[in-house]
Amino acid sequence: MTSSLRILPFVAAMAIIVALSNILVQYPFEHLGLGEILTWGAFTYPVAFLVNDLTNRRFGAGAARRVVLAGFVIAVMLSVWLATPRIAIASGTAFLAAQFLDTAVFDRLRGNAWWQAPFISTLLGSVLDTVLFFGLAFSATFAGIDAAFGMEDGSLAFAVPFLGGQAPLWVSLALGDFAVKVLIGIAMLAPYGALLSALKPAPAMR
Repeated sequence: MTSSLRILPFVAAMAIIVALSNILVQYPFEHLGLGEILTWGAFTYPVAFLVNDLTNRRFGAGAARRVVLAGFVIAVMLSVWLATPRIAIASGTAFLAAQFLDTAVFDRLRGNAWWQAPFISTLLGSVLDTVLFFGLAFSATFAGIDAAFGMEDGSLAFAVPFLGGQAPLWVSLALGDFAVKVLIGIAMLAPYGALLSALKPAPAMR
């Protein structure tokens, strides 16, 4: 059984990343004209997948799930205090589902080429996380529209040219966030690859 002390650094990293992302997702990225389709949270959250994948590689799927659960509890507690309850609930639901999916996919692909497990698991996890988080946090269907994004009701729409019509602002934000998550996820392959030798599978995993 993996010692709690051995995975403590991963738990701490996960909690910090998710709590920070819960705050930053409330702030649009006001640069390059992307304030209406992107939030700062998209740049930090993908690091959670890196932490999950490194834990999984080193200690296995069981340890990765414990890190996810521990990080989830700590992060939600911090998020309720630092963010809004609605953001915390949406984040917690999306986080658990996406990270558990990431864990399962990574574990299944761990024997393939070194980049396949982290890339594919992060990609699929990002899809699920984006759909659940933005659907719960900003859709009028569940909780109205967040005042932080300047919307008073679900009637406000934002043009999404490539869809050829109008879409709620939270949808355009979700699309922007997902695109950045994928790009950051690809970038995270660099530190993952660099840490392969330092974080080899523990003896019990071989």
